[in-house]
Amino acid sequence: MSTNRDVDHALAYPEPPASPLWHRHGAKARPLTPEQQRRNRELLDIAQRTTRPRSTRPTKTLAEN
Repeated sequence: MSTNRDVDHALAYPEPPASPLWHRHGAKARPLTPEQQRRNRELLDIAQRTTRPRSTRPTKTLAEN
């Protein structure tokens, strides 16, 4: 059984309202055309199948130079 001392008072207050900066104003984004969707799927498929080359790092440390 909980007592008043067990209650986290920070949870007793409502959340503050969302910042007005979080809401977008202006034109909505245009939907992609079927051709653009197809191209994006192809690029995504290629990117997921190909391996990216690892960055080359010098074998010697700065202290060894």
